Amino acid sequence: MNRSIFISISPILNLLVLGIALTGWVAPNVTTTFNPTVTEPVIALSARVHPMAVVNGSVTIGELIFVAPGASIRGDEGQHIFVGDQSNVQDGVVIHGLETFEGDHELPENEVQVEGRSYSVYIGKRVSLAHQSQVHGPAKVGDDTFVGMQALVFRTELGDHVVVEPGAKLIGVKVAPGRYVPALALITTQKQADALPFITAGYPYRKLNEGVVGVNIQLAKAGQPKQITR
Repeated sequence: MNRSIFISISPILNLLVLGIALTGWVAPNVTTTFNPTVTEPVIALSARVHPMAVVNGSVTIGELIFVAPGASIRGDEGQHIFVGDQSNVQDGVVIHGLETFEGDHELPENEVQVEGRSYSVYIGKRVSLAHQSQVHGPAKVGDDTFVGMQALVFRTELGDHVVVEPGAKLIGVKVAPGRYVPALALITTQKQADALPFITAGYPYRKLNEGVVGVNIQLAKAGQPKQITR
Protein backbone atom coordinates (compact mmCIF):
# COMPACT_ATOMS: atom_id res chain seq x y z
CA MET A 1 0.00 0.00 0.00
CA ASN A 2 1.23 3.50 -0.79
CA ARG A 3 2.63 5.06 2.39
CA SER A 4 0.67 8.31 2.00
CA ILE A 5 -2.59 6.40 1.56
CA PHE A 6 -1.81 4.29 4.64
CA ILE A 7 -1.12 7.39 6.72
CA SER A 8 -4.41 8.97 5.66
CA ILE A 9 -6.43 5.82 6.34
CA SER A 10 -4.73 4.91 9.61
CA PRO A 11 -6.30 7.69 11.73
CA ILE A 12 -9.74 6.66 10.45
CA LEU A 13 -9.11 3.05 11.44
CA ASN A 14 -7.82 4.17 14.82
CA LEU A 15 -10.99 6.20 15.40
CA LEU A 16 -13.14 3.23 14.39
CA VAL A 17 -11.34 0.88 16.75
CA LEU A 18 -11.51 3.49 19.52
CA GLY A 19 -15.22 3.93 18.95
CA ILE A 20 -15.86 0.20 19.25
CA ALA A 21 -13.67 0.02 22.35
CA LEU A 22 -15.58 2.81 24.07
CA THR A 23 -19.15 1.88 23.17
CA GLY A 24 -19.18 -1.84 22.44
CA TRP A 25 -21.08 -3.13 19.44
CA VAL A 26 -24.62 -1.81 19.72
CA ALA A 27 -26.18 -1.93 16.27
CA PRO A 28 -29.26 -2.74 14.19
CA ASN A 29 -29.71 -6.14 12.59
CA VAL A 30 -28.90 -6.81 8.95
CA THR A 31 -31.67 -7.50 6.45
CA THR A 32 -32.36 -11.20 5.82
CA THR A 33 -35.27 -13.39 4.67
CA PHE A 34 -35.96 -14.27 8.32
CA ASN A 35 -35.57 -10.71 9.58
CA PRO A 36 -36.49 -8.26 6.80
CA THR A 37 -37.10 -5.28 9.11
CA VAL A 38 -34.11 -3.32 10.38
CA THR A 39 -34.50 -2.73 14.12
CA GLU A 40 -32.25 -0.93 16.57
CA PRO A 41 -31.84 -2.03 20.21
CA VAL A 42 -33.74 -0.03 22.82
CA ILE A 43 -31.57 0.41 25.91
CA ALA A 44 -32.63 2.28 29.05
CA LEU A 45 -30.42 5.21 30.01
CA SER A 46 -29.78 3.68 33.44
CA ALA A 47 -28.46 0.43 31.92
CA ARG A 48 -24.73 -0.09 31.48
CA VAL A 49 -23.46 -2.05 28.49
CA HIS A 50 -19.76 -2.84 28.79
CA PRO A 51 -17.60 -1.74 25.84
CA MET A 52 -16.76 -5.38 25.06
CA ALA A 53 -20.39 -6.55 24.91
CA VAL A 54 -22.57 -6.97 21.81
CA VAL A 55 -26.21 -5.91 21.56
CA ASN A 56 -27.88 -5.86 18.17
CA GLY A 57 -31.22 -6.04 16.42
CA SER A 58 -34.60 -6.45 18.07
CA VAL A 59 -33.60 -6.14 21.72
CA THR A 60 -35.00 -4.21 24.68
CA ILE A 61 -32.85 -3.73 27.78
CA GLY A 62 -34.59 -2.32 30.84
CA GLU A 63 -33.55 -0.12 33.73
CA LEU A 64 -30.45 -0.66 35.90
CA ILE A 65 -29.16 -3.62 33.91
CA PHE A 66 -25.46 -4.43 33.69
CA VAL A 67 -24.34 -6.20 30.51
CA ALA A 68 -20.84 -7.48 31.26
CA PRO A 69 -17.73 -7.99 29.08
CA GLY A 70 -18.08 -10.64 26.38
CA ALA A 71 -21.86 -10.87 26.64
CA SER A 72 -23.79 -11.22 23.38
CA ILE A 73 -27.48 -10.32 23.05
CA ARG A 74 -28.43 -10.82 19.42
CA GLY A 75 -31.89 -10.00 18.17
CA ASP A 76 -30.85 -10.53 14.57
CA GLU A 77 -32.57 -13.91 14.10
CA GLY A 78 -35.18 -14.54 16.77
CA GLN A 79 -37.32 -11.50 17.56
CA HIS A 80 -37.98 -9.93 20.05
CA ILE A 81 -35.48 -10.27 22.93
CA PHE A 82 -36.51 -8.58 26.17
CA VAL A 83 -34.46 -8.18 29.36
CA GLY A 84 -36.42 -6.84 32.34
CA ASP A 85 -35.46 -4.18 34.87
CA GLN A 86 -32.64 -4.82 37.36
CA SER A 87 -31.53 -8.04 35.67
CA ASN A 88 -27.91 -8.76 34.82
CA VAL A 89 -26.18 -10.39 31.87
CA GLN A 90 -22.76 -11.49 33.04
CA ASP A 91 -19.46 -12.26 31.32
CA GLY A 92 -19.70 -14.47 28.24
CA VAL A 93 -23.48 -14.89 28.41
CA VAL A 94 -25.28 -15.56 25.11
CA ILE A 95 -28.92 -14.62 24.53
CA HIS A 96 -30.12 -15.59 21.07
CA GLY A 97 -33.08 -17.30 19.43
CA LEU A 98 -34.23 -19.41 16.51
CA GLU A 99 -35.82 -17.47 13.66
CA THR A 100 -39.32 -16.26 14.48
CA PHE A 101 -40.14 -15.17 10.92
CA GLU A 102 -39.44 -16.54 7.47
CA GLY A 103 -40.37 -14.38 4.52
CA ASP A 104 -43.89 -13.11 5.15
CA HIS A 105 -45.02 -15.56 7.83
CA GLU A 106 -44.45 -15.96 11.55
CA LEU A 107 -43.05 -19.09 13.18
CA PRO A 108 -44.99 -19.36 16.47
CA GLU A 109 -43.27 -22.62 17.39
CA ASN A 110 -40.12 -20.55 17.94
CA GLU A 111 -41.78 -18.00 20.24
CA VAL A 112 -42.95 -17.67 23.84
CA GLN A 113 -46.01 -15.71 24.92
CA VAL A 114 -45.94 -13.21 27.77
CA GLU A 115 -49.01 -11.09 28.54
CA GLY A 116 -50.32 -11.51 25.02
CA ARG A 117 -47.08 -10.58 23.28
CA SER A 118 -44.68 -12.81 21.35
CA TYR A 119 -40.98 -13.02 22.15
CA SER A 120 -38.00 -15.04 21.05
CA VAL A 121 -36.50 -14.69 24.52
CA TYR A 122 -38.14 -13.06 27.52
CA ILE A 123 -36.06 -12.38 30.63
CA GLY A 124 -38.05 -11.10 33.60
CA LYS A 125 -37.12 -8.66 36.34
CA ARG A 126 -34.23 -9.15 38.76
CA VAL A 127 -32.89 -12.14 36.85
CA SER A 128 -29.23 -13.14 37.05
CA LEU A 129 -27.66 -14.81 34.03
CA ALA A 130 -24.31 -15.92 35.43
CA HIS A 131 -21.03 -16.26 33.59
CA GLN A 132 -21.10 -18.16 30.26
CA SER A 133 -24.70 -19.24 30.63
CA GLN A 134 -26.86 -19.46 27.50
CA VAL A 135 -30.53 -18.66 27.05
CA HIS A 136 -31.56 -19.64 23.55
CA GLY A 137 -35.04 -18.95 22.27
CA PRO A 138 -37.70 -19.87 22.32
CA ALA A 139 -37.24 -19.31 26.05
CA LYS A 140 -38.67 -17.48 29.03
CA VAL A 141 -37.05 -16.80 32.39
CA GLY A 142 -39.34 -15.64 35.20
CA ASP A 143 -38.73 -12.88 37.73
CA ASP A 144 -36.13 -13.29 40.50
CA THR A 145 -34.60 -16.37 38.86
CA PHE A 146 -30.92 -17.33 38.86
CA VAL A 147 -29.33 -19.13 35.90
CA GLY A 148 -25.94 -20.45 36.97
CA MET A 149 -22.56 -20.46 35.32
CA GLN A 150 -22.40 -22.41 32.02
CA ALA A 151 -26.03 -23.47 32.26
CA LEU A 152 -28.19 -23.85 29.13
CA VAL A 153 -31.85 -22.89 28.79
CA PHE A 154 -33.30 -23.85 25.36
CA ARG A 155 -36.94 -24.21 24.32
CA THR A 156 -37.68 -23.88 28.02
CA GLU A 157 -39.74 -21.70 30.35
CA LEU A 158 -38.54 -21.09 33.89
CA GLY A 159 -40.98 -19.83 36.52
CA ASP A 160 -40.36 -17.09 39.09
CA HIS A 161 -37.86 -17.69 41.91
CA VAL A 162 -36.13 -20.63 40.21
CA VAL A 163 -32.46 -21.49 40.74
CA VAL A 164 -30.58 -23.24 37.93
CA GLU A 165 -27.30 -24.39 39.41
CA PRO A 166 -24.04 -24.25 37.40
CA GLY A 167 -23.73 -26.50 34.38
CA ALA A 168 -27.36 -27.63 34.31
CA LYS A 169 -29.03 -28.07 30.92
CA LEU A 170 -32.76 -27.65 30.28
CA ILE A 171 -34.24 -28.41 26.88
CA GLY A 172 -37.90 -28.40 25.93
CA VAL A 173 -39.47 -28.17 29.40
CA LYS A 174 -41.37 -25.89 31.77
CA VAL A 175 -40.11 -25.45 35.32
CA ALA A 176 -42.62 -24.41 37.96
CA PRO A 177 -41.92 -21.45 40.29
CA GLY A 178 -39.87 -22.06 43.40
CA ARG A 179 -37.91 -25.10 42.15
CA TYR A 180 -34.18 -25.62 41.76
CA VAL A 181 -32.21 -27.54 39.16
CA PRO A 182 -29.18 -29.37 40.59
CA ALA A 183 -25.74 -28.68 39.19
CA LEU A 184 -24.91 -30.53 35.96
CA ALA A 185 -28.44 -31.96 35.70
CA LEU A 186 -29.81 -32.70 32.22
CA ILE A 187 -33.55 -32.03 32.09
CA THR A 188 -35.16 -32.96 28.76
CA THR A 189 -38.60 -34.32 29.70
CA GLN A 190 -41.53 -32.69 31.45
CA LYS A 191 -41.62 -35.57 33.92
CA GLN A 192 -38.07 -34.69 35.00
CA ALA A 193 -38.99 -31.01 35.26
CA ASP A 194 -42.06 -31.73 37.37
CA ALA A 195 -39.94 -33.81 39.76
CA LEU A 196 -37.40 -31.05 40.44
CA PRO A 197 -37.02 -30.26 44.15
CA PHE A 198 -38.65 -27.30 45.86
CA ILE A 199 -36.60 -24.46 47.28
CA THR A 200 -36.96 -24.73 51.06
CA ALA A 201 -35.68 -22.67 53.98
CA GLY A 202 -32.70 -25.04 54.20
CA TYR A 203 -31.67 -24.74 50.56
CA PRO A 204 -28.18 -23.11 50.58
CA TYR A 205 -28.73 -20.98 47.45
CA ARG A 206 -32.19 -19.74 48.44
CA LYS A 207 -31.07 -16.10 48.68
CA LEU A 208 -28.18 -16.21 46.21
CA ASN A 209 -29.98 -14.25 43.51
CA GLU A 210 -30.81 -11.35 45.82
CA GLY A 211 -27.14 -10.72 46.50
CA VAL A 212 -26.11 -11.09 42.86
CA VAL A 213 -28.81 -8.67 41.72
CA GLY A 214 -27.74 -6.14 44.37
CA VAL A 215 -24.11 -6.27 43.24
CA ASN A 216 -24.97 -5.82 39.58
CA ILE A 217 -27.39 -2.95 40.20
CA GLN A 218 -24.48 -1.13 41.83
CA LEU A 219 -22.30 -1.88 38.80
CA ALA A 220 -24.98 -0.44 36.52
CA LYS A 221 -25.39 2.69 38.66
CA ALA A 222 -21.63 3.29 38.76
CA GLY A 223 -21.52 4.03 35.04
CA GLN A 224 -18.75 3.37 32.56
CA PRO A 225 -15.26 3.77 34.07
CA LYS A 226 -12.61 5.58 32.09
CA GLN A 227 -10.22 3.21 30.36
CA ILE A 228 -6.62 3.42 31.52
CA THR A 229 -4.08 4.11 28.78
CA ARG A 230 -0.57 2.70 29.14
